[in-house]
Amino acid sequence: ATVDALNAAKVRGGRIIAVGTTSLRLLESAAREDGTVAPWSGPTDIFITPGYRFRTADMLMTNFHLPRSTLFMLVSAFSGLDTMRAAYAHAIANRYRFYSYGDASLLYRAEMSDGR
Repeated sequence: ATVDALNAAKVRGGRIIAVGTTSLRLLESAAREDGTVAPWSGPTDIFITPGYRFRTADMLMTNFHLPRSTLFMLVSAFSGLDTMRAAYAHAIANRYRFYSYGDASLLYRAEMSDGR
């Protein structure tokens, strides 16, 4: 089962990479306090903003979202506001495409990028 594979990866020291913000929200909805994932089914009302403590995903692959949107708040919570501001400044300066059919990014969780 997927839950077993995710938990085994964590035990082995592997990384969990969420592909898309919906996948990240699902993983966090199914997460236990210790970071393991439990079987889960149903809707989620999780709303992730800066200050949220992530328990499952180590990395996030996603596109560039609209500034000042709830999804930008989510990626800022994941990688840090300063990191995302710098990433967006780079993307704009280099004419990356934004939104659903734009360029993608692979983001590290803030705790990983600062050595924690």
